[in-house]
Amino acid sequence: MTDSEGVAAALLEAERTRVPIPPPTDASPDMTIAGAYAVQQAGRTLRLAAGARPVGHKIGLTSAAMQEMLGVDQPDFGYLTDAMVSPSGTVLQSAELIAPRAEAEVAFLIGAELAGPGLGVADVLAATEGVAAAIEVIDSRVADWRIQIADTIADNASCGHVVIGEWRALEDLDLAAVAGRMTVRDAGGAEETVEGRGDAVLGHPAAAIAWLARALDEFGGGTIAAGDVVIPGAFARALPVAAGAVAEAAVEGIGEVRVSFDGGQGGGA
Repeated sequence: MTDSEGVAAALLEAERTRVPIPPPTDASPDMTIAGAYAVQQAGRTLRLAAGARPVGHKIGLTSAAMQEMLGVDQPDFGYLTDAMVSPSGTVLQSAELIAPRAEAEVAFLIGAELAGPGLGVADVLAATEGVAAAIEVIDSRVADWRIQIADTIADNASCGHVVIGEWRALEDLDLAAVAGRMTVRDAGGAEETVEGRGDAVLGHPAAAIAWLARALDEFGGGTIAAGDVVIPGAFARALPVAAGAVAEAAVEGIGEVRVSFDGGQGGGA
């Protein structure tokens, strides 16, 4: 087993047992971005060998709010499998997560392959089959979210689960200008709301997907394939969620999405 495979296996075991581990960079303080993506790819290989099916990609840390929240200065990406994606209304079990937080995004359904270093916003929009409101539940297998950029990359960009609303045609939507709003209501009925716009995501959500195509090319992660789901990053900061909570998001002109935890109604939702 290579060092990358060993770290990947430890992260997957932390996910399985819900017992987080120290940051990989504690043991390997010189871990590079490329080395962290090697760990991530090793984890993906292990998941696929266990029967998971790849369905797309996630992009993280594309907003200033999320970069500040986690103390990093650049985006990252991860992979999505079929077990990580569910429709709106899904009930997640908080006991199957470690330290989850929810964030609102616009999901893209890609209709044609996107590859190579020269892509721009127009290329991504031309290849987009549909968009939907989404809530990503990020989670960290690293104890206390004590992460550097290499730690979160190794940990599949801190992906937990993605809940997606109904797909709609892109048509003439200006995704940079759309407003997004998410409310988390806890088991006692207390609410917290965050708001943002599409341009919080690298200036335009499609710009984040163009960045992903370039990053996949650079780090040997393949391409964005026709049929892939891609979530480009959050409009606003993530909010913590726990047992009994409900998270609801609405994206202007696109739709709504909802996820609850342990079936909680969050004070009568």
